[in-house]
Amino acid sequence: MALIWGFPPPPPMSVKCVRSGARFKVMAADGGGDGGFPSFLPKEVEKIRDPFARNLAQRIERLPVQMQSGYSGSCIMSSCVKPLIRSKSNPVVLLHCFDSSCLEWRCAYPLLEQLGLEAWAVDILGWGFNDLGRLPPCNVSAKRYHLYQLWKSYIRRPMTLVGPSLGASVAIDFAVNYPEAVEKLILINPNVYAEGTGNLAKLPKVVAYAGVSLLKSIPLRFCANMLAFNGISFSTILDWTNLGRLHCLLPWWKDATVNFMISGGYNIASQIRQVKQKALIICGEDDQIVNYKFALRLHSELSNAIVQRVPDSGHLPHVEKPNFVVKLIADFVQDTNY
Repeated sequence: MALIWGFPPPPPMSVKCVRSGARFKVMAADGGGDGGFPSFLPKEVEKIRDPFARNLAQRIERLPVQMQSGYSGSCIMSSCVKPLIRSKSNPVVLLHCFDSSCLEWRCAYPLLEQLGLEAWAVDILGWGFNDLGRLPPCNVSAKRYHLYQLWKSYIRRPMTLVGPSLGASVAIDFAVNYPEAVEKLILINPNVYAEGTGNLAKLPKVVAYAGVSLLKSIPLRFCANMLAFNGISFSTILDWTNLGRLHCLLPWWKDATVNFMISGGYNIASQIRQVKQKALIICGEDDQIVNYKFALRLHSELSNAIVQRVPDSGHLPHVEKPNFVVKLIADFVQDTNY
């Protein structure tokens, strides 16, 4: 492995998200860091207890990404976690779920680095910790173009693009429109058959803003975590609730989310058969959000895809079972057993 940006390779880590009786908890070999968070993160990040989230949050930075002149503000300071190393294999670029951030990869990211993979965890335009003080459009085409410009400026090699849940729609839409940038696709509990934001796109703005305010509320996020994960403790689910809504505390989050909602959102079902890249579909066996039958339908419509199931895991297996998921990713990237 060659060093890059002057940083040494990260120390070996062992990551486990394990059950203790009926409880679910995260265990780390070296604990979490204290302080040193980027100044653009909400101050509430200091209250997060998850050691992997704290470690990854300290590594988030903003890179300038040039947008088209027609967008408000031609350059967007875009948040991501850059790799410490360059690998011989093509890079792995990690997207996230709907209205989430790169911190979703807190457990899996250090394992990918430990295996020597060049991994980027990026925030999709309109979500995460991007600087959207001069709000650009946050519709599908803007999200796609922003990701392309980030890839063109910094990554510059065909990538394995990883998309969980709605991030799978982002990945498919991007792969069809910019096939030269994507070597392979990994789709985790893919939510790809939703018909955009549906009737939400027709809401009056005042109603849309009221609904978005509810979206960032602690009770709603807490319930969503209860549905997404199996058997985790109250203290862990509360910590992950606060973690999952950190980006919602940025001043432009509400405007960006309403902008996406009224734009119509992702409706990519007609694009699926246009995907030419080899694809891996990863499904949590206990996913209560996306039915497994949709993964089977996606498998049948993609020209070159395989399916792998993650036992004892819900909607976010890369959080619940990072070791298992990272092995699947690494094997697929390196063509082992495929």
